Amino acid sequence: DRRARAKSGEGGDGASALEEYARELVVDAERGRLDPVIGREEEIRRVVEILSRRTKNNPCLVGEPGVGKTAIVEGLAQRILAGDVPHSLNGTRIYSLDLAAL
Repeated sequence: DRRARAKSGEGGDGASALEEYARELVVDAERGRLDPVIGREEEIRRVVEILSRRTKNNPCLVGEPGVGKTAIVEGLAQRILAGDVPHSLNGTRIYSLDLAAL
């Protein structure tokens, strides 16, 4: 399992916390590790819209396990990779934090 490369603090063995506990989803999309997202276009569009705001730009996806929260975020990562986002979001990094590993 590939770990994120960005540094955000040192872990016990010199690895960053992001490297140890997170995956960078745009990189996963680039490497073909994410499944295509089907039927979530409206939700992804709404997340892009919220992230593009100047203020109040923090979307929060909440729901029962299995309803598609992860799929929406992975779809966003795929759109960022494809350049199918507003200019302000180009090059954005998305990390998936493994809370169970903490």
